[in-house]
Amino acid sequence: MLNQVSVFAENQEGGLYKITSVLAKANINIYTMLANDSAEFGIVRLIVNDGDKALEALKDAGYQCRWDKVIAVMMEDVPGYLDGILKAIHEANININSLYISFDREANKPVVVFKTEEPETVTFLMGKGYNLIENFEE
Repeated sequence: MLNQVSVFAENQEGGLYKITSVLAKANINIYTMLANDSAEFGIVRLIVNDGDKALEALKDAGYQCRWDKVIAVMMEDVPGYLDGILKAIHEANININSLYISFDREANKPVVVFKTEEPETVTFLMGKGYNLIENFEE
């Protein structure tokens, strides 16, 4: 499983820029980033090269942050591959809390990143033959 930094941020002009500036000043490389909004606040989800340093820098800048364990599955870039993963998860009655697609630069393949509360999901997916990744390469 991967560590994802989840940042609770005010939905305001330049809000994402402020977050990326904090990370840039701390020399943090962003591998994945997803921003969800609501009327006043949103959650920005990040996987970075140095999570501890990113969490510290963001907290020092006044952001509320937390660690989330997420699962990342390497995909083939063909129609229906994600559907197969989601079908297997659905048939196993596993609930997905959040999901987004990223890209592994080294492998040159898409990656689905998702969060679930079901601890057996990793073992289940590996048993189905899916390639789970533990980190993103630079």
